Amino acid sequence: MTKQERFQKEFQEHVKEGLTAYPKYLSSRYIYDEKGDVLFQKIMALPEYYLTQAEYNIIDQHKDALAQIAIDEKGIDLIELGAGDGKKTKVLLKHLNDRKANFTYIPIDISQHSIDELTSSIKDLWPDMDVQGEQGRYFSVLDKLASYNNRPKLIIVLGSNIGNLEHPEAIKFLEQIQNSMSDKDYLFMGFDQKKDPLTIQNAYSDKTGVTQEFNRNLLHRINKEMDANFPVDTFEHWESYDPETGTAKSFLLATQPCTVKINAIELDINFDKWETIHTEISQKYDDRTVEWLAQQAGLKIKEIYEDNDQLFKNYLFIKN
Repeated sequence: MTKQERFQKEFQEHVKEGLTAYPKYLSSRYIYDEKGDVLFQKIMALPEYYLTQAEYNIIDQHKDALAQIAIDEKGIDLIELGAGDGKKTKVLLKHLNDRKANFTYIPIDISQHSIDELTSSIKDLWPDMDVQGEQGRYFSVLDKLASYNNRPKLIIVLGSNIGNLEHPEAIKFLEQIQNSMSDKDYLFMGFDQKKDPLTIQNAYSDKTGVTQEFNRNLLHRINKEMDANFPVDTFEHWESYDPETGTAKSFLLATQPCTVKINAIELDINFDKWETIHTEISQKYDDRTVEWLAQQAGLKIKEIYEDNDQLFKNYLFIKN
């Protein structure tokens, strides 16, 4: 079975499990095909979506310190989980390249399209850079991280991707990364911070409707890849944020009752009016919560970096 065939089988099994559950759910990781990637690039360019610019500001401000971490006489493996378009990482890559650092960049992303585009763009900028992209989900590639053990590693997870995991899953994720690390390795990870609830609400529910189309791409993919008949335009994007727990949740909301046929998995699903499909969480943090997560996973915070507007933080971890 090819990697693509395994992915499709997993996708089908997930759709069957999620849409027969109560309440219904689908994972946001399946939004990211070629169309989903383009839509997410549009989201990151929205003025409401502060996360990208805030983290870009952090990396640009602290690229000297990060480069110093990444420079080792043996060289270093720079491994990025959830690489996307690499816009922020390219700031660091350029700085390392200018300093003639000895490193290999290993971007990992669930979207093969993103990996191909990123690799191509890097080769256009720096033809001699050693780039070894790999397609895969976080949890399926974490075991492979331990095999990069001939020289130090700097593992990067940007964009508050950990925020898509509930706390028990986040601890497991961090613990798996920690298990792959040596005492010379570092983990550099973004965590979106708790802030004015309206700022968060607007970031995930823009007035132009790009986020809605991004969320709806889940249904478009099921229609296309599983011969289904979701009436996509009748499903609206809905965002809620709980400032007490720091949890933002995204939903697709059925504005009309309907029955959906998913022929590839021989499944008929009924939706009542106003029934939801939960698609994503985006957890927000404070220092105390991040420190607790790290301790649970056997990690220790070495440094904390914050953007100029105090919206976002990146934490540098080492093994505890």
